[in-house]
Amino acid sequence: MKRIPPDGATARSRVLRTNMTDTERKVWTLLRSAFPEWRFRRQVPFRQYIADFASHRARLVIEIDGGQHNEFVDASRTAIIEADGYRVLRFWNNDVLKNIEGVAIQLATVLDETSPPPNPPPSRGRASLTESS
Repeated sequence: MKRIPPDGATARSRVLRTNMTDTERKVWTLLRSAFPEWRFRRQVPFRQYIADFASHRARLVIEIDGGQHNEFVDASRTAIIEADGYRVLRFWNNDVLKNIEGVAIQLATVLDETSPPPNPPPSRGRASLTESS
């Protein structure tokens, strides 16, 4: 069931997309270049929360955590997102900034465990002609 985000969530998401942190920019670049078939989105509303990144195809949410985050503080947020059928994967800012290759490997591992994304739709260009016998 599609949930409608609370009032103001879409506007807040737009502001967050415009003002991404360096860490978020680095992850966004990674997601767009290394995992384009999973179609990640930035600053996605989930009920009263806004996730840093989400792929609806993979049912995966990626959170980039700074010093203000910890398991206790984020437990209810994670539970709500997981209740909607998504897996939550968290990375610390330092991991992203100092070990982006490790982040990419962990993401690839998680995405490999997920069923593959659907095949892209056929091109709208000219279809190849085959001779019939």
